[in-house]
Amino acid sequence: MTLTKEINLAPLVIFGKIHESSRVDEFSSEGTTKFIVEKVIKSHDILDKALKKDDKVGGKELLTLARPMPFDKEKYKFVVFCDVFQGKIDPYKVTAVGPTSDPCKYLLGALDVKDKPQPERLKFFFKYMDDPESDIATDAYKEFAYADYKDYQGMAKDLPADKLAAWITDEKTQTFRLGLYASLLGHCGNAQHAEVLRKLLDDPTRRLTGGVDGIMAGYIMLNKKGGWDYLRSILADEKKDFSTRYAALRAARFFHDFRSDLIEKKDAVEAISVLLDQPDVADLAIEDLRKWQVWDMADRILGLKDKESHNIPIIKRSILRYALECPKESAKAFVDARRKADPEAVQSSEELLKLEKTPPSPPQVTPTVKSK
Repeated sequence: MTLTKEINLAPLVIFGKIHESSRVDEFSSEGTTKFIVEKVIKSHDILDKALKKDDKVGGKELLTLARPMPFDKEKYKFVVFCDVFQGKIDPYKVTAVGPTSDPCKYLLGALDVKDKPQPERLKFFFKYMDDPESDIATDAYKEFAYADYKDYQGMAKDLPADKLAAWITDEKTQTFRLGLYASLLGHCGNAQHAEVLRKLLDDPTRRLTGGVDGIMAGYIMLNKKGGWDYLRSILADEKKDFSTRYAALRAARFFHDFRSDLIEKKDAVEAISVLLDQPDVADLAIEDLRKWQVWDMADRILGLKDKESHNIPIIKRSILRYALECPKESAKAFVDARRKADPEAVQSSEELLKLEKTPPSPPQVTPTVKSK
């Protein structure tokens, strides 16, 4: 959960440092903490009442919390998320930051933009993606990572491309961030930035384990022909490891689903169709072609059942699901034959397809019965 969501849920959020903390005994989780409140990030009526009962330390108000906080009070300051239960303040989450850090500007800013359009919110969070406080930088990254593509597609064109490129080339950048950074760069960069992404893809020392599809997508956005040829070569090379080919498949899906203005849907279909002959990934390609309703490949897909290399349960189930939805006569004949040979398998696949298309039921609400 992002800090913005945490704050939205918490009745009270304060920032400060520990004055003193004690336990009932060394084995107990019960005790108290006298907390110096430096700033109130999210207030609650109960706070004023609680502060009136306590003294001040160095001009700062002191709040007694009914929980011990066994942290190094010299090394850290804290953001404390509190519930209010039976008229008492109950701290349930504590986030530590450096002693000179002040996350309040970020947290208050996040609260200020929480109800604004998503692109505007993301502009705010982008400014904190490289914050020296790791918790803040990670939280800002998560706001982008959890956002839908349409939320940042438009605003990304105005982002500072050189700054994104610097983050990407910095070997200290956590590798899981590279896919998002590359995708953003794909919207605002130029041909030189395309080379940055290609070098990243070809650099064995970076040990890319995630986000490769985002890097490929960013590269294609900046170098359409060269990038798409690169992706197709990855998909066609069965000797490439599965994770690399799967990343290329995900990138092809991205263009099919979101950016057909750059790569036509038929080209995305053609690119992933080469995976049909690769047993370790054929089921994924079949599922995509089914969901995209590519029925003109029915004969090719149904013919996979006769290949010894594809005599694998997961591929056989994918072929059956494809056939169940395909309107062609050859597919209907295939289903009829399978229904005779293995009616339970067909029924199971039919039920799964129904579940796939059925939206989840809304939560049941128990009506309140008023007494007369």
